[in-house]
Amino acid sequence: MTQTQDAARSRTFSWSDPGINAAQVGRRGGLELLRAMIAGELAAPPVMHLIDMARMEADEGRVVVELVPQEFHYNPLGTVHGGVISTLLDTAAGCAVHTTLPVGVGYTSLDLNVKFLRPVTVDSGTLRCEGTVLQSGRRTALAEARLTDGRSRLVAHATSSCLLLPLDLPAA
Repeated sequence: MTQTQDAARSRTFSWSDPGINAAQVGRRGGLELLRAMIAGELAAPPVMHLIDMARMEADEGRVVVELVPQEFHYNPLGTVHGGVISTLLDTAAGCAVHTTLPVGVGYTSLDLNVKFLRPVTVDSGTLRCEGTVLQSGRRTALAEARLTDGRSRLVAHATSSCLLLPLDLPAA
């Protein structure tokens, strides 16, 4: 990815076919799948390139993603757009749930409740978003995500409910 800071700013990026990763969902446990992406065995999903997520780590029931705020994240007010912040929170919370899923089980977000606590700008430093599973049952899971700035101040918080569903996988 390239970003220039001339008067005429531009940005380009590329991504891999998302269908390759999608074909792996449910065929591997959730934690195994995310760790394969982190290790580079599977490509990162396009959204990570779109908003330029910098780093990810995953453990059972916990995921951390990072992002360095850039001008291309800005809204008309001169701060990082709430949609970018929400995407980080949704990613961390949803992926935390994903780490708990066995082979043959998928999930989808049912809701995302976000609280924005501080404005975020390029001066905020690296954003760190940690998602954790609070409760997981047979049909639903509840996760939270906390977004902190470069000074470890909480800038946003979210909770997310996810629907867990068995996947009807075609034979390999």
